[in-house]
Amino acid sequence: MTTPRRTALDKARSVCEALPWLTRHQNRTVVIKLGGHAMVDEQLTAAFASDVVFLRYAGLKPVVVHGGGPQIGAELERRGLASEFKAGLRVTSPPAMDVVRMVLAGRVQRELVGLINANGPLAVGMTGEDADTLTAVRHVPWVDGEPVDIGRVGDITRVDTGAIEALLADGRIPVVSSVARSAEDGHVYNVNADTAAAALATALRAQALVMLTDVEGLYAGWPAGGEVIARLTARELEKLLPELADGMVPKMTGCLHAVRGGVGTARVIDGRVPHAVLLEMFTDEGVGTVIVPDPDREAEQEADRRAGREAGLGPGPGPDGVRP
Repeated sequence: MTTPRRTALDKARSVCEALPWLTRHQNRTVVIKLGGHAMVDEQLTAAFASDVVFLRYAGLKPVVVHGGGPQIGAELERRGLASEFKAGLRVTSPPAMDVVRMVLAGRVQRELVGLINANGPLAVGMTGEDADTLTAVRHVPWVDGEPVDIGRVGDITRVDTGAIEALLADGRIPVVSSVARSAEDGHVYNVNADTAAAALATALRAQALVMLTDVEGLYAGWPAGGEVIARLTARELEKLLPELADGMVPKMTGCLHAVRGGVGTARVIDGRVPHAVLLEMFTDEGVGTVIVPDPDREAEQEADRRAGREAGLGPGPGPDGVRP
């Protein structure tokens, strides 16, 4: 039988168990990509919002990047517009781009900002267009050796972190919609949210990139196998990329580029698990796959951090905090 004292003791143990991670993560930036089931399940989204506020009050600097695939798909269907994917990306015609922009910035972002602010008045919504945070060019994927036109889908060419860093310095939580403006033609482009999160994490020199999705992590031997790979180095992931299903390619490519670009770790976690972010960041019981730098690169990063400390430049990004 559970007594009030037993419940209180369990809560106290949980707080004590989190202490090493709280100490390790102080003042570190973490970029979190919210997508999949966690965005359409009200209880999961509410749990995510409280998690993000917890991170902020625990001394971290969270940045949220969100997609809105299910909501965009539903709105396109409502308007009688085609919803098609090629090379794992949504084909985005000019009319579809209007829907993407409206749904992401006008609906999904506002709801998410409201949920976060219900736990603490911290969230500020913005898009990649704001302050030229994200600049893009048209993305042309190759399928079966041929270029494919997928419309207004962009590749990020430049990241300006000034607006986000100003918000973080003010103690705010930036919530970023994954659209970007092109410097070439002035059009607004739909940018894959996984790609946008990875680019922002790299530019911010974030400690961690966390991607919430609808699977438990990266599976070994998929689709024949069902075991989740707990940990991969960048080189190990690079070898697996050609074998991955289309939907995982943007996520894992983003993770690879992030850790190669100086991010401490990149994690793909199960957004269907309530409070998945806290479980991954503050406990031994992770809920996904973590990508870490190659050992030689990790040594280089540690040498850079040590040099920075000796020069009085501060601690730098710090160790990655991977579960032992």
